[in-house]
Amino acid sequence: MFIYPWGYSDQMEYGNASELLKALRRIEGQARGIQRMIEDGRPCDEVVRQVSAMGAAVDRFNHRLVASNLQACVEDAELGPQLKHRLDRGLRALAEIRS
Repeated sequence: MFIYPWGYSDQMEYGNASELLKALRRIEGQARGIQRMIEDGRPCDEVVRQVSAMGAAVDRFNHRLVASNLQACVEDAELGPQLKHRLDRGLRALAEIRS
């Protein structure tokens, strides 16, 4: 484990690890399903639809991962209620962004 000069480390403890792993397993299942679709010669539009759905799941996973990390980074900080509220609003706004 490396400790950075600012006091944080490269080791992350995920408070929601089981939730994140469950989402990854779902994405993995989607990828296997897409592989089977290609092996079975399913129509391109069906495959593309499933790939798009998997991409959306990956986007949601990324948001949860980043939001979790941001919350962990500031959880020990002495933030007032107003600043915590603003942080929560910002994280919810990020959740609405779709790439």
